[in-house]
Amino acid sequence: MASEIHECIVLCARPAAGKSEVIDYLRKTPPAERLGRFRVGRMEEIDDFPILWRDFEDDDIREEHGKERLVTTSDYYFKDAWYWNFLIHRLSLDYRKLLARGGEATRGVTALVEFARGGERAYRDAFDCLGDEVLSRAGILFIQVSYEESVRKNRRRARKGQEGSILFHSLPDEKMDYYYKVHDFPEVCPENEGVTRIRGHRVPYAVLQNEPEVTDDPARLGPALEEALGRLWTQRLAAGR
Repeated sequence: MASEIHECIVLCARPAAGKSEVIDYLRKTPPAERLGRFRVGRMEEIDDFPILWRDFEDDDIREEHGKERLVTTSDYYFKDAWYWNFLIHRLSLDYRKLLARGGEATRGVTALVEFARGGERAYRDAFDCLGDEVLSRAGILFIQVSYEESVRKNRRRARKGQEGSILFHSLPDEKMDYYYKVHDFPEVCPENEGVTRIRGHRVPYAVLQNEPEVTDDPARLGPALEEALGRLWTQRLAAGR
């Protein structure tokens, strides 16, 4: 076995499902405990939200100075649906750059590749765009909540003036409906845990149920996350990693 830790975790879900809370919890867990309970080493987060938020801001600057918006419309919809794939390619590139650093930069590191997706082919397309470097090392942890719960939590976490923050960004209801009402994760990964095939790679996955909510209470989140990542590790072994 190449490693005794999760080298890469693809963390995905609907918006506000609990991804940021999971990462925040892991970051606040002492390193020795984090390694022992969760098989998570020194954390490197690779998240597409800061990328798309900067593109919003860059387009605002262009528009303010009389230039054409390149990526988004004035009401912050994406001009080209392929932008979702671009973000995954960008995350994969960032992971390749992390691996290229080598040595101490990658020894004992767990990379968390984080994104939310929606649509009838959301996860089939997203996973198909992940680089081989990700797919050959990663396990998928999906946080499951209903659309209604995602909307509720999305409204709850909004903080005026902190729209660009990881923990407090929020979408208007109409964008939630437009982009995230449906998704195809259960078609790609139909069980509570297992191994799915993506572009010839056997990729382990596990589902963390977050309804009723556990990510709002560290005392409940810790055991639930430990159990889910334990199942993900078992599936990693089943996949021959």
